Amino acid sequence: MPTEDVLTSADLTELRRSALGTADPLGIAAELAEAVEQGRLADPEDAGRALTLAAEIAETRARLDAAQRYADRAVDAYRHSSEPDAGFARALHARILFRTGRDDEALAELTALRPLLDSEPDAAAYLSAALEVGGRTGLAEQWLTEAVQSALRDRGTPAPGATEVAGTAEPTGQDASGLLFFLLQQRHRVRRELDLPHDQHDNLADRLENELFRSATTADADPGPEARLFLPEGEFDALLSRWPDLAEAVGGDWSEHRARVQRELVRLADSGRFGLGPLRGSTGQLAGYAERTGVDPTAGPARTGYAAELVGQGTQLPWPPERNEACWCGSGSKYKKCCLPRARARSAG
Repeated sequence: MPTEDVLTSADLTELRRSALGTADPLGIAAELAEAVEQGRLADPEDAGRALTLAAEIAETRARLDAAQRYADRAVDAYRHSSEPDAGFARALHARILFRTGRDDEALAELTALRPLLDSEPDAAAYLSAALEVGGRTGLAEQWLTEAVQSALRDRGTPAPGATEVAGTAEPTGQDASGLLFFLLQQRHRVRRELDLPHDQHDNLADRLENELFRSATTADADPGPEARLFLPEGEFDALLSRWPDLAEAVGGDWSEHRARVQRELVRLADSGRFGLGPLRGSTGQLAGYAERTGVDPTAGPARTGYAAELVGQGTQLPWPPERNEACWCGSGSKYKKCCLPRARARSAG
């Protein structure tokens, strides 16, 4: 990787996939740190991401002195950031502190991150992994158990074994892409490592995973291309202005509309159906389709038929974009700050 090269977000994504398989991964880590120092990142906001990757490479190669330097700089780069990646960088920093014998500092870092278990789906994995490196797998199980119990309380579900209250909702397969599912799965994994007996939370983890698998493999559960039908903001506003009753079907506002499409795309990708993207449509075209076919434009068959027609017209948008690229919805914001978190936020709620 020549030192004069400017590194793009796509370069960093590729390096994360390939760096450890190269002849000189430590050289790549040093180049990443140097690119940050020399201002050779196409997007300066990628500094934390580049330094975190450098620290991971050095840690994997047992170069803990270098890993510590890179991790220190990564944490500093994310100091004023609320991005999910900032939590991972700090957990990695703690992991390296454990490896260098600075256990008290590591535990203090992770304790400060513990509240993320209640809001960030990825936190369950990176916090438990860091605690395991420090020989605190039992503490990881305790934190995850308490976070699961909190998530169940927040959604009005009695904890397993508790008396059920009328009106509370038992978790279903729809929860299998949200915060609760990630907490349950990481807790399940940690308890297996501790050789603990199966409990009711473990049973719930197994049930949600089975429901997720069934929903991904049952043809009847597939809503078809209609669920990928996407209207840009102006078209969406025009649609609801013309047919307000469609709000229930397409979303009450553009934010909800985009979240629904994003959730469907994530579901398809999770079930192994790659290469599918949003189908960009318009209000005028939907009206035209309804007129040609003689169907009510506000009825489900109109949207279903129109979306199927779009599949063959090349209107599919590329998905997913890189985290730091422009979002697919056309908002002008980066994907990581726009539609990427939408599916998680809706599922976790």
